[in-house]
Amino acid sequence: MAPAVHIDIDPDSPTAPFDQLRLQIIEQVRTGRLIAGTKIPTVRALAVEVGLAPNTVAKAYRELGEQGVIESRGKQGTFIAGGGDPIRVGGEKAATRYVQELRKLGVSDEEILDFVQSALRGAG
Repeated sequence: MAPAVHIDIDPDSPTAPFDQLRLQIIEQVRTGRLIAGTKIPTVRALAVEVGLAPNTVAKAYRELGEQGVIESRGKQGTFIAGGGDPIRVGGEKAATRYVQELRKLGVSDEEILDFVQSALRGAG
């Protein structure tokens, strides 16, 4: 399973690393790569993954939280926040729950897609 968040930090960029992180997460939300309800890595886990200091990731997460892009759910973790069209948000959250449940059962992503395509063909 691929990580939910994919970040590439360019150390030679004039844009500060925390801003690169923040902007890349926003772009992934805008393009639909990260949808409402998607759990994202902890500050420490993402810091290790992308090679940044935990304080840098925490600063980006704080700003994303203030912007309504992410939300902290205490011990459950940090998630992409819902916003905008309530039908889209509800659908994204339902899809996320569906994928999580099937992955718990050991179903591959390819099989999950097959299930969805079959359901779409039969839901007419």
